[in-house]
Amino acid sequence: MLFNSLEFAVFFPAVVLLYLLIPRKLRCPWLLVASYFFYMGWNPKYAVLILASTIITWLSGILMGRVPENRKKLVVAGSFFLNLSILVLFKYFDFLLHNLNTILQSLHLTVVDKPFDVLLPVGISFYTFQALSYTVDVYRGEIEPEKNLMRYALFVSFFPQLVAGPIERSGNLLTQIQELPKKKLWNYERVTGGLILMIWGLFLKMVIADRAAVLVDQIFDNYQIYGFFGLSVGAVTFALQIYCDFASYSTIAIGAAQVMNFQLIENFNTPYFAKSIPDFWRRWHISLSSWFRDYLYVPLGGSRCSKLCRYRNILITFLVSGLWHGANWTYVVWGGIHGLYQVIGYELRGVKEWLNQKFHTKTDCISYKLGQVCTTFLLTDLAWIFFRSNTLGDAFYYLERMFTKPDFWCFFNGEIYSLGLERQEIHILLLGLLLLFLTDLIQYFRKERLDVFLAEQNLWFRWGVLLCLIGAIAIFGVYGPAYDAKQFIYFQF
Repeated sequence: MLFNSLEFAVFFPAVVLLYLLIPRKLRCPWLLVASYFFYMGWNPKYAVLILASTIITWLSGILMGRVPENRKKLVVAGSFFLNLSILVLFKYFDFLLHNLNTILQSLHLTVVDKPFDVLLPVGISFYTFQALSYTVDVYRGEIEPEKNLMRYALFVSFFPQLVAGPIERSGNLLTQIQELPKKKLWNYERVTGGLILMIWGLFLKMVIADRAAVLVDQIFDNYQIYGFFGLSVGAVTFALQIYCDFASYSTIAIGAAQVMNFQLIENFNTPYFAKSIPDFWRRWHISLSSWFRDYLYVPLGGSRCSKLCRYRNILITFLVSGLWHGANWTYVVWGGIHGLYQVIGYELRGVKEWLNQKFHTKTDCISYKLGQVCTTFLLTDLAWIFFRSNTLGDAFYYLERMFTKPDFWCFFNGEIYSLGLERQEIHILLLGLLLLFLTDLIQYFRKERLDVFLAEQNLWFRWGVLLCLIGAIAIFGVYGPAYDAKQFIYFQF
């Protein structure tokens, strides 16, 4: 069930209405039923997988509360082994088999036939990581084992953030679920704030991301015919598309949870205003970045070790992060590029400081900071080419054509109107991006989300903005040449 579908437009109000009316003790079971119904809308059979992950990690928490201290690591290891085995089987089996057969063929040995076909369950990486974080939190003593299976099952399957995050921590979401019978559900400001976030998320998805997807698909699917101009436009537009697409899901999820008086963690904080690659990862997909930091990078030794070990830990973390995104070497290389960015950045820090002193560069002025932002965006955008390409060969050839086929005159001859979107559609996309830029500026400088900012404004301004957003979604989000409603990009991860 997609957030931008008619089914969800019926499902969500019905769930919230009953949630507000039923007795307090029925709130948890009702949300659990609604969450499983929401997930089963894609493939009912795969509800078994999320149930299995739930039971395994719940039992692991119970066991850790009962076994001696020296046995707890075995429980954690068992939980990780079982959950990651399920993840590997359904997400990485084809990838591993393909690479195994490639090696066998190179050695002139018999290839292994594929024994069965599996369909990637929606959101399996997200709920698996959320469940595993609970296991580690219990082991570290950061949270007590949850004895109520129903409450824990709701923590793993809470429908607003189930299939694409944010990846919640037990200390935040599970604690709120435990307090569910005591919650005061109706609050006008909170509910309207949540609805504002949902509307803004739908605008990002339906007006910007899905429209940008038409242009991106045209260029990446036919990159062999384009030069520097078209390929640069494709890369930049994809960077904006994936931001709007993923941020839209997180924004709708946070807004939907807020309507029901749940506070989910922020997942994006103006990532393209970052002044360095580490700063970018503090702002992009925050829940996943912090997950890898807390549950992989720090256990590996983090930065409390020698320089070489620190760089090793960074590269391992980003390579695993890339693999988490998909069973393709393009994702692994994308993660590795970001790891190398950080290693090179640390190594060149002294050189950069020397150059700044040598040339008397002012580092506290807006021009220097703007240069940092542009450089970070450029580096990030180059890495996105690997993320979007179907194969490594496609990615390298894309980059080769970009830098060896100059056609700078296309910046001025209207070539942009022949890249998959007609003139009117391009103008709508640009206006949507301008509104996104202004909204991110507000968040960057005022440290406020859109719902908080609008709550501080006069009533006429607030409703004017909301009506414009709703009108844009209704008019521009559902029509256009070559328009096709897309599911959210991160569903495949």
